[in-house]
This record gives sequence, structure tokens and C-alpha cells, in this order.
Amino acid sequence: QRIAGSGFAVILTDGDGVIVNWICDVNLSRPFERVGLWPGAIWNEENEGTNAIGTALIEQRALTIHRNEHFCSQHIQLTCSAAPIFDPQGRLLAVLDISATSSQDSKQSQLHTLALAYLSARMIEHGFFLRVFRQQWILRFHHQPELVGQSSEGLLAFGNDGRILAVNQSAADQLKQARYQLIGQHIDALFAITLETLLGYAGGQPRALWPIVDAMGNRFFALLYGSEQRLPKNRPRLTAFETKPLPLAMKTLESLAGKDPLMDYNVNCIRRVMNKRVNILLTGETGTGKEAFTRAIHDASERAGKPFVAVNCASIPETLIESELFGYKYGAFTGARQEGRRGKILQAHGGTLFLDEIGDMPPPLQTRLLRVLEEKEVLPLGSDTPVPVDVFLISATHRNLREYMATGAFREDLYYRLNGLELRLPALRERSDRLLLIRNVLAAESDGANLCISDDALMALNAYSWPGNIRQLRNVLRTAAALCDDQCVRLENLPAEITGSVSNDASWRALNYGAIMPSATVTGGLAQAEREALLSQLDRHGWNITNTAAHLGFSRNTLYRKMRKHGIQPREYPTP
Repeated sequence: QRIAGSGFAVILTDGDGVIVNWICDVNLSRPFERVGLWPGAIWNEENEGTNAIGTALIEQRALTIHRNEHFCSQHIQLTCSAAPIFDPQGRLLAVLDISATSSQDSKQSQLHTLALAYLSARMIEHGFFLRVFRQQWILRFHHQPELVGQSSEGLLAFGNDGRILAVNQSAADQLKQARYQLIGQHIDALFAITLETLLGYAGGQPRALWPIVDAMGNRFFALLYGSEQRLPKNRPRLTAFETKPLPLAMKTLESLAGKDPLMDYNVNCIRRVMNKRVNILLTGETGTGKEAFTRAIHDASERAGKPFVAVNCASIPETLIESELFGYKYGAFTGARQEGRRGKILQAHGGTLFLDEIGDMPPPLQTRLLRVLEEKEVLPLGSDTPVPVDVFLISATHRNLREYMATGAFREDLYYRLNGLELRLPALRERSDRLLLIRNVLAAESDGANLCISDDALMALNAYSWPGNIRQLRNVLRTAAALCDDQCVRLENLPAEITGSVSNDASWRALNYGAIMPSATVTGGLAQAEREALLSQLDRHGWNITNTAAHLGFSRNTLYRKMRKHGIQPREYPTP
């Protein structure tokens, strides 16, 4: 309905790229059929090369393939925007595509089409989740109470035994764990609440939100849905007004600082300025704990108990970030919700707004954000009435913003607005209290078990460079704690990259530096060496075109051309 008369078709494929349904204006069906967009056609990359459906299947993200970005010459007039659809377990289920048979406009003109595909896919996932698990318990939650019940809420399904059956991506993002790590855990391992107390909220006041805290001390607002027939007979009956006070965030500024001098200096600076209306800019490598540090600042400030809104500027599609930040009025663009939407900035009014990866904010939005900081008011999309706003702004980035300013990628005036106080969080390899951190993280990731760690394992962990910093350390120790057999983490429980096992990838050198076997001294031998190197890399990456091309430093189209040159056909792909 939203694209009727626009020249576009809406296409649904299965997880293999086979078109199972489509709809378009009646007079356009013939042009779409001529280019092969009709039920039963297969649009994966193996058959059609780079295209929105096939590439969305491979990269598992929303994207637009516009005109000559298509690999096949017969498709270069098409413009297609597609978004993957995942089932409640996180498995790729389908792709939703919006395509036109021709477009003379730029790729930039397709941003709203891409946003519509992305939002529609998320709404389908949300509705599918609720339907599949309608006979189970479903916890619906979000940091912001007004978003509970919307398609952006976190969904977590569990049975009467408290074991988690499925989560949606929003829940995984908010709980900061991968979906596969959450499934199978007990509900009380994630939240500071027993199963019996949680079930006590069922059957209470309809749609009455109540607060809940996760194991890391992060606060959410929640609803519990489930059939009355599933309720234990002797469960406690609670209402939203019978809840006891909940603990503040477990991670204080001092606990995050540990025993490191630079972190101790950072905390002292923070305590001096956090209630003085000074904007803070946190820098440091990815995974150094910038969001946890920001949350601790919020909880230590006079704004504790007020909204805390975190926005990752790199994870939100460029087509959506403007409406996410500034909100919109009904009718602002195709697909806008009837009631409009308050943006993240207004949601943080009175509290703290955390803009993570600020260096990835598109330049046009940098201008709008600067205006908000200067005028202390927000103008939602489609509105002509600004709304006053009061936020404590903390930004973070792993980018070198000074280099970005030199190239024009980041506004200099915005940088100085954000940088009231700039603090660098040290990388894990730089911290003097690394051994203490390793032990503390192991204790936090051991689910209450009293685990020890062998000396050689501790030495290996201490000597490793930790490119992923604390986030990587947490994941490594969580896995090691699960693998150890005798309540002690040993060297064999750690990944090979930490224990020093590094493979010798000769095929990569052959392909990229021209190294060949002694027998490959003629043109035919060189071609054979390149072909074998290609096959080796494709096999290593599971025939994932995107990952193979990225590893070799090629574009996907270049890799496809090399495959065609050496006669590497789809029939050589391994059978799933």
C-alpha cells in the first residue's frame, strides 16, 4: 500500500533466495517478469552474482544494490533494496526486497526505500516471534518504557522451567550477548530476580510496566505475557506497585577504574565535572568499556534515576539514524508511524544521552546535532515546532577525530562542542592491573562457580595483545569457564590465537604476492596456482563470497571475475 503507484514491487524470498511471493501494480508485472523477478526464480549470489537479495543473504544485513552495482549486465537497470528476516532463534528465514526495474536517480535516492524494507522486516520478525511463542512465557522489555510494546522492544521466550527458548536481536543487543549464548540459559542467570518472583507479575495489572535489573546492573522496564493456564498454582501474586526498590548499577566508577593509574585519573576528572553541564568525550579502542563507564558516570551523577539512552551511531543504518535521533511527526516520510515517534534525544530529556561511535555519524547529521547542542532544542522530522531538551551528553569513539577533521569527515565546531572534557580509556594491554582484571572477569563469567586458573593459562592471557580488549576477554573467559572440567581454567581451554598456534597461510601469499610453486614457471602453471589459491580461500571461508573477497582485498565482483576466469562454477560449491 505504501509504494502503490511508485513503480516498485515488494518481493519475498525464502532463505535460499527463491522468490515465494511478490506484489506490484498490475501494469508492471510484465517488466518484472522479463528481468526474472517472479515466483520460483532463484536470486542467490551463486546464480545471479551481486544483487540485493543474494547479497543480503550472504552479508545478513539490509542493503541497496543500485544499477551497475549488479554483477550481471542484464540487471544493471534495476535498483533493489533488501533486508533479511530472521526466525526467533536467529536463523536466516527469508529476505524482503523492494525493487524497481529502472531508475535514473542516484543510489542516495533509495535511502527511504531501504529504511522501509528494514523496518518492515523487523516488524515481521516481531510479529512472527509473538505468534510462534504465544503458548510460552514472553518477557517484553526495553531501557525506555515507551518502547515496550513496539517492534524495537526486546523479546525473550522461556518455559515454566525458566530456560530461555528464544530471544530477538533487540534483546540480545540490550543484554550485550549473542543470541546463541542466551538460548538455554536460565532466566535468573540474566536478571536479578527469581523465576517465582518473575512469574508473580503475570496476571497483575494489564500492561502495567515494572522495573527489572539484569546481572550487570542495567535497568529495564518490562511486561510478562503468558497463558493463565501456565501459572504455577502457588505462585506469588505481585503488581507493579508492590515491587521493592531495586539496586543501582553494580558497576561503579571505582570498580571500573580498578588499580590502573590512568583509569583512576579519569574517575577523578569525571567526579569534578559530571554535575557541571560539561560534555564528555571518551576515546579508546573498541571494547575498552566505554558504554559501561558511561553508565557508571550516569549512576554516579545527579541525574541517576533519570533516563539513560545509548545510541550506537555505527550500528543504525544511515537511512534510519536521523529519525532515530531526532524523531519524526506523522507523515514525515513514507512508512512513518501514525502517532509519530520521539527520537532518542528527547527520550533522554532530563537524563544522559550516550552517543557511541560518534565518529561514524554522517556529516549532514553532524550539522543537526550541533544545532541541538547550541540551541538546546530538537526539531523532529516533518515538524516546524522545536522542542526544548536538557541532556547530559557523553560521546565516545575509537576513531581519530582530529584526522577526520583534517579530511573534512568530521565537523571541527562539533568536535569542540562535544569535547568539554576528553578522556582516553586505555586498551587492555596497556592496563597495569591486567591480572586483577582477568581474575575479576573470570569470577563474573563463571556463573557463581569458584573457578581457579592455572599459572600457564594466566601467563598466556596476560601476554596476549587483546585487540578486542575487555569485550574479547569476557567472551574468551566465558567460553573457558564452560569448557573446563575440574573447576580450573587451563591452557587447553583457551583459543589457539592466545596460546600461540598460528597457521601458515601459504595460499594467501600465493594469491596476493605472486608466490608460486617451483613447477609453476610457465603461464599455465601460474594460472593453476592462482586457481588453487582461489579454491583454497573459498573453501577456508565456507564459500562465503563476501568474507573471501574481504580477506583477499578484492571486491566481490573482482572475485567473481577471477572465479569465472578459472572456470570455478556454482557446481563446484559444496553441497549444504
